Amino acid sequence: MRILLLCSSFNGLTQRCWLELRRAGHDVGVELAVSEQAMVEAAELAKPDLVICPFLKERVPERLWQAHRTVIIHPGPPGDRGPSSLDWAILEAESEWGVTALQAVEEMDAGPIWGFRTFAMPSEAPRKSALYNGPVADAAVELVVEVVAKAADPSFVPAPLDYRSPEVRGRLRRAMRHSDREFSWEESTEEIVRRVRAADGAPGGRSVLCEVPVRVFDVYRGPELGGRPGEVVARREGAVLVNTGDGSVWVGHVRLEQEGSIKLPAALALGDRVASAPERSGYSEITYDRSDGVGVVSFDFYNGAMSSDQCRRLASALRYAVAQDTKVLVVRGGETFSNGIHLNVIEASRQPELEAWMNINAINGVCREIVGCTSQLVVTSIGGNAGAGGVMMGLGADRVIIRDSVVLNPHYRTMGLFGSEFWTYVLPRRVGAETARRLTRQALPVGAAEAVELGLADRMLGGSRLDFERRVLEYAERLAVDPGYDRLLAGRRQVREVDERRRPLDAYRAEELAEMSRDMFDDRHEFRAARRGFVHKVRALATPEHLVRLGGLSGASASAGAGASHM
Repeated sequence: MRILLLCSSFNGLTQRCWLELRRAGHDVGVELAVSEQAMVEAAELAKPDLVICPFLKERVPERLWQAHRTVIIHPGPPGDRGPSSLDWAILEAESEWGVTALQAVEEMDAGPIWGFRTFAMPSEAPRKSALYNGPVADAAVELVVEVVAKAADPSFVPAPLDYRSPEVRGRLRRAMRHSDREFSWEESTEEIVRRVRAADGAPGGRSVLCEVPVRVFDVYRGPELGGRPGEVVARREGAVLVNTGDGSVWVGHVRLEQEGSIKLPAALALGDRVASAPERSGYSEITYDRSDGVGVVSFDFYNGAMSSDQCRRLASALRYAVAQDTKVLVVRGGETFSNGIHLNVIEASRQPELEAWMNINAINGVCREIVGCTSQLVVTSIGGNAGAGGVMMGLGADRVIIRDSVVLNPHYRTMGLFGSEFWTYVLPRRVGAETARRLTRQALPVGAAEAVELGLADRMLGGSRLDFERRVLEYAERLAVDPGYDRLLAGRRQVREVDERRRPLDAYRAEELAEMSRDMFDDRHEFRAARRGFVHKVRALATPEHLVRLGGLSGASASAGAGASHM
């Protein structure tokens, strides 16, 4: 079928839909909903059999849905309506939630139903971003496949929305207001965690911290300390510990409520206001666990961004793990595996270009520990999406194991960077020089199955993230007792020695950094503008050029966005 994906952004969910439909043999184009004119023109030019709108924030123009069969993927169960569905589901502690496919009509979210999926909500309040990228995205992708199958059936007729039906359990909910997101530190830890997580990663919970109005993100339960609610009593790894009405919470990130402020690690954003707070254990982004044969370095950085300081701590943890007497080292990422350098911390620096330079050197240190380890076999466990340097970081291992729902973006081009992280060594080594050039130049996503076919990953496993991590650990334990272990380790050492003689790792690093210095300091490919656009969430003026070509369907942006800068 000819399918047009109409989306607010080409994010992980939309990328998964695009990958799944393309893999099934459909001709799929993408258009960003930058304006009604762009949406209508895209459909007129593409002449699609079907328009699918995954979690589209904008209203579909009447001219479009009247002329083309258009299906909205809504993040709520049948009958749920409104723009804050996931926020309400978390805040009101729903035990079950879902995703619904419905036909576009005049009234938003009120069209006939093409299908739906439901799933159990976690007992612990999930972060909205984790819910969106986890069970909601999984259900949405399944539903998109079902919708396309039904669209190919001339006898299929969607069911009208009928609130008398037992399957229709949702309702119309208003958009969340600022007041719905406000909280006081006198409230219970449970209430604060739930309200903040219902607004994470945007727009954040609203409160006052250190006498400054802030948006709060990335919170975790702390110990029951006692003390004045709202007082910052400790710091650790960029987070601050704040007293609540019945305990405390670790606050990982905040954004000051002032013009031009951006989301930052809480201790960095609050600066001198929390500088005197003592360091305290109980919160860590990086952990190390081991059994007799396997050591596991786990890291979970918010949104997968890795600052200079985080990279240095991770490199130190890897050095410690490599020095142990285990046989296999597992490098395990979190909800997002890694997206490379921390653009927000870079942008907030007094000298952003210098901080970017320090950040890329620091993440290179992490990659060097993975690539250069010859005392153990190394396995990377990629259970969440990865992009740019985060992908390349994972490729330095002997075995790369990827979860079946993961999307990789193995390129730097859209951020105006040549890239580093030893990618000119690890990427061609796995996929060949020609494929490496294609992946980095086309700047398109790669699904888990394709990653295995290309050689970016060695094995794909399914299940929840916890199931996936358990299966990776079982694989590593088998590897540690494999009768051929000594031969495998000797092979790793030999390959590294041969490669080092042919061309030292330092040579790859020097060449990459020479290119990166021109990107960061000379701004030859507009890294500065791309970084600012990303950090400040600047709305795209047109569909980026590398997406316009997708599937050969979409071409509206080339005309509607003429003269606009692309990012």
